[in-house]
Amino acid sequence: QVQLVESGGGLVQPGGSLTLSCAAPGIRFSLYAMAWHRQAPGKQRELLAGISRGGITNYADSVKGRFTISRDNAKNTVYLQMNNLKPEDTAVYYCYASTTSIGRYDYWGQGTQVTVSS
Repeated sequence: QVQLVESGGGLVQPGGSLTLSCAAPGIRFSLYAMAWHRQAPGKQRELLAGISRGGITNYADSVKGRFTISRDNAKNTVYLQMNNLKPEDTAVYYCYASTTSIGRYDYWGQGTQVTVSS
């Protein structure tokens, strides 16, 4: 059974930084596009950032210039560096992996809580 395991969430003050990690040991990681989503209470899940197999990135306007997605294929890990965090960034953050290269597969992580508060 494939598991994506997020880590790095926590409580941070406004203006602070956090780096989230998502390890994906059970998949052929280099064949997957990876993404980070988040869901705040009472809101729909929101796509924040994506990175293709080749390293091309894209971002939601709400996080552009503050968040950076990256991947390390040797470690089967994707990261989300979050800077200048705001209270409205408070949410559960989810990692997502998808591919159509070897058939259609997609997987979600269990989520990690990020709380931005003074």
